[in-house]
Amino acid sequence: MASLRIADRDLPLNRKGFLVSFDDWDQEVANAMAAEQGLVLTRRHWLVIGFLREYYHEFGHPPSPKNVIQAVGNEISPHVPCTRKTLEGLFPVGGCKQACHIAGLPEYFCHSC
Repeated sequence: MASLRIADRDLPLNRKGFLVSFDDWDQEVANAMAAEQGLVLTRRHWLVIGFLREYYHEFGHPPSPKNVIQAVGNEISPHVPCTRKTLEGLFPVGGCKQACHIAGLPEYFCHSC
């Protein structure tokens, strides 16, 4: 099984490269995953990541991009409507797949990614 090494921790990954255990995630893991993909996390990224984790924790599966937009879209894009393209701009290397990966979810919902 593949793993991700972060700060003396080996975190197991599933066959798609996502964390096996939701509880292995922390902000250090997120920052390391993002940096590995050339992404610096901003407040807007953390809004999405926080929502993804809360939703997954409550429902046991990732939210759809529509759920993300409805929940935190106004905070992500206060002056113009938040769209799927807005989310893809925040996570340019895979859209929702990249967002779920960095958020430590073991899967992603948007199968068009």
